[in-house]
Amino acid sequence: MEQSVPRPRRPGRPGRPVGHVLGIPIYVNGSMLVLAALVTAVYGNYVRAELRLPEPWGYLVGLGFVICLLGSVLLHELGHALTARKFGIGVRGITLELLGGWTEMDRDAPTPRVDALVSLAGPAVSLVLGGVATAATIALPDRTAAGQIAFQLAASNILVALFNVLPGLPLDGGRALRAGLWALIKDRNRATEAAAWAGRILAFVCMIIALWLYRLETLTLFGLLFVLLVVFTLWQGAGQSIRLAKMTRRFPLVDLARLARPLLTVPAGTPLGEAQRRRSEDPRPNVVLAVSDSAGNLTALVDPVAAERVPVDRRPWVAVDTVSRSRDAVPALRLGLTGEQVVRALQAHPAGQYVVTTGEDGKDVVGVLRVGDVAEVLEPRRLRRP
Repeated sequence: MEQSVPRPRRPGRPGRPVGHVLGIPIYVNGSMLVLAALVTAVYGNYVRAELRLPEPWGYLVGLGFVICLLGSVLLHELGHALTARKFGIGVRGITLELLGGWTEMDRDAPTPRVDALVSLAGPAVSLVLGGVATAATIALPDRTAAGQIAFQLAASNILVALFNVLPGLPLDGGRALRAGLWALIKDRNRATEAAAWAGRILAFVCMIIALWLYRLETLTLFGLLFVLLVVFTLWQGAGQSIRLAKMTRRFPLVDLARLARPLLTVPAGTPLGEAQRRRSEDPRPNVVLAVSDSAGNLTALVDPVAAERVPVDRRPWVAVDTVSRSRDAVPALRLGLTGEQVVRALQAHPAGQYVVTTGEDGKDVVGVLRVGDVAEVLEPRRLRRP
C-alpha cells in the first residue's frame, strides 16, 4: 500500500529505522517483529513435521522463510516507491509492519494515470515474485527445505497480489479504483470517498465470509482471528481515507490572512503578570503575546503553556522572556500561501505555532498561526465532540 498524508506529521514515526534502500529510508514497526516470531514458530513446526527435521533446523527453516517474506514485502513497497519517484513524487520512507507495509509519499499523484500506475506497481511486483517462486518450486526437489520455502513464497506473493487488487481503499486496488473514478468525475476527493466506502463494504463482506467458513469448520480459530484483524485494519484504513478526503476538500478554507492571530508586543523584561494584563485589555480577539527588543524588533513569542505553568502569585516577578521562545526558533509561513501549501508546510515542519510574515525578505511578522486553528478548520466536527 502507498500512502500520502495531507496533514501535519507527528514528530515521531511508528517504526525504527533499519537502513536505506536506493536512498529510501526503511523502518520496521515492532508489530512486524511479533509477526516474524509467530510465523517462525508456526511454520518451523509445520516444516519439522513435514520434512521430519530436528527441532532447531525446523525453526531455522521458519526463520529463513520469514526473511524471504520480509524481502517480498519490501520489494512490493519498493515497486510503489520507485514508480512514484519516476513521476517526480518524493518518497519519505517505507514502513514494514504487522500486516505488510506502506510507503509514505510527500504528495498525491498529479493525475489519475499516475495514481493508477503507482498503486498497481506493488501488486505487479508481488505477482512477478510469485511467478519466480513458482518456477523455483517446480525446479527444486520435492520435500526439501528450499522447495517448501519456494512453495510458500509463491503462494503468499500470489495471494498478496490478488488480495491487494481488490477494489476498495486502503488496498492498492482501491487506489486504482479511486484513479478510475477520479478520471471519470474529475474530483479526486469524491473519488477517494467512494473508493473508501467500497473498502468498508469489502471489509464487511470478508468478515461475513470468514464467520461463515469458521461455522462450517473450514477455517480454524487462529485463521478467523487473523482474518478479523485484517478486516479491522481495512475498516480503519478506509475510515482514515474518508477523513482525509474530507479534510482535503476544506483546504481552500485555510486562509492565513484570516487565521493569523494578532500580536501584542511588550518590551523584554516586562513581568509576565503585566503582559497578561495588557493582553486582557486588548480589544482584539485571540491576541498572542510577543517580546520585542529596545529597538522594537520582535525577538520572541510567549509560550502559552509555559506561561500558564507559572503560579499566579509568581507572575508579577517572572520576566516574560523566561517563558518565551526565540523568534528564530519558530517556523515561518509567508502570507499569500494557498491552503494546500499551508498544510504541506505544516506537514514538513511540525510545530505548535508559526509566525506569519510578509514583505520581500519575509521579516515583517503580521501575526501567529496556531496549528490547532488549522485543525479546527479541517476537522470542525471532530474537535467539537465532547
